Amino acid sequence: MRAPGAANQGVGTMPLGLLGTKVGMTQVYDDAGKIAPVTIIQLGPCPVLQVRTQERDGYDAVQLGFRDKKREKATRPERGHVSSALESKRRRVRTAAGVQLPPKPECEPQRYVREFRLEAPTDVKVGALLKAEEVFKDIPHVDVIGTTKGRGFTGVMKRHNFGGLRGSHGVKKGNRQHGSIASNASNRGSGRPKKGIRMAGQYGHERVTVRNLAVVRIDADNNLMLVKGAIPGPNGGLVLVRPTNKRG
Repeated sequence: MRAPGAANQGVGTMPLGLLGTKVGMTQVYDDAGKIAPVTIIQLGPCPVLQVRTQERDGYDAVQLGFRDKKREKATRPERGHVSSALESKRRRVRTAAGVQLPPKPECEPQRYVREFRLEAPTDVKVGALLKAEEVFKDIPHVDVIGTTKGRGFTGVMKRHNFGGLRGSHGVKKGNRQHGSIASNASNRGSGRPKKGIRMAGQYGHERVTVRNLAVVRIDADNNLMLVKGAIPGPNGGLVLVRPTNKRG
């Protein structure tokens, strides 16, 4: 699984982003005494599971994990992905043939695994533990990527903010309807609904990126980041945080 492409600014050759979970919203005061609404993100620490290279993989990237997973709940491929102690026939055959196997992070299986693409090779090693204060040092603004809350099948008033029909005399049980979908006048008499007409349907559960959020504070002791404003998803939902690629 792959995260969005590399941004225009970064932390040297460090991975452009970390994984975390949304904790919730609160408000804090800055040094000037002004109050700011902030979202608290539990960001990392993230072990480096793999380092992709142009020579072996055709692109540069860093694969990160987040949140340990119990071994009894992890599949055999998940355990073998992070540990060289797991014996397998394929490993024995490749080792006997003299194939140099890539290094393993030697950590617990990870619940979430994502890749961050890079513009250049990185000097980060497999097994390193990345933290927010290292990756986002001197980074003033970030992009936060998450999955919005799923609302199921909803009507046009909730999905598209329609006003509905009037509630006065003459409208019978149609207050929340979308109205006519015909297009005789605007489509020169074709009578077919226009492409992209807004109607009822599935709403939410989409990947959304909120860009250029100001970093208010980083709590290194508790692996927390406070960003100004709201981010997508419910409390406890997985988010990806990267230095913003928004210019200007």
